[in-house]
Amino acid sequence: MKIKKIINSTLTHGLLAVLGFIWILPIFFVILTSFRAESGSYKSYIFPKQYTFDNYLNLFKTSSSGVNYPQWFLNTLIVAAASCLISTLFVLAVSYCMSRLRFRMRKPFMNVALILGMFPGFMSMIAIYYILKGLGFLESGQLKLLALVMVYSGGAGLGFYIAKGFFDTIPISIDEAAYIDGATKWDVFRYITIPLSKPIIVYTLLTAFMGPWVDYIFAKVILGTDRAFYTIGIGLWTMLEAEFIETYYTQFYAGCVLISIPITILFLITQKYYAEGVTGAVKG
Repeated sequence: MKIKKIINSTLTHGLLAVLGFIWILPIFFVILTSFRAESGSYKSYIFPKQYTFDNYLNLFKTSSSGVNYPQWFLNTLIVAAASCLISTLFVLAVSYCMSRLRFRMRKPFMNVALILGMFPGFMSMIAIYYILKGLGFLESGQLKLLALVMVYSGGAGLGFYIAKGFFDTIPISIDEAAYIDGATKWDVFRYITIPLSKPIIVYTLLTAFMGPWVDYIFAKVILGTDRAFYTIGIGLWTMLEAEFIETYYTQFYAGCVLISIPITILFLITQKYYAEGVTGAVKG
């Protein structure tokens, strides 16, 4: 029996090691290529023949070709910060109402939200584009960035199910005790529910913050060819276009590494709350 457990344990760890190697291999390739001194895209080898840090330094140099990595990074940071704050406010408000309040059409609304959440958001991008165009939000680059914030934040309320599941784990008796002491629903939400919901708040902030960094479709449709106001996803893809790929291929990988660093640090710092938020939502 003991030998059987040892064999099972060895096979399990071996399988996990193989899967871990497969998972980390692309990351290893990205980091290696970001330090590659040889220019150009395709190479018949993986390990660079020479290493350099210039790919990172060149990202922050002024280019006449329209490639402006620092500006793209700043655009994305502004959109992500604004979107995550507004989205978190929407999600927490809707999820609290769905968890604590009882009103007519509550269940139908939840069912409709669940069904709509099954459809990918880009199905509505053409309609959203013409709505924004009709309202005049596509007239300038600054307004386009504002439109992106509106798009990312507008549909956030439909993703309330995870936060609602967490709120359901907080005993209603705490709310009732506060009502007896004269507290209003806003007081309960502000002074009781929010302090007890730090994990799900962090989880919601992180997921909302990640959206603008990885989105390409909506950002490209709204920003169009206004290269100065690109977000980082479109900007990095621009480096791989035919006119830029030979020059900016290795810088593309350097840019990928740079944008992963702050996000990785943020996840490591908030990992505890992130895990608790997901666990609490599953329990609900």
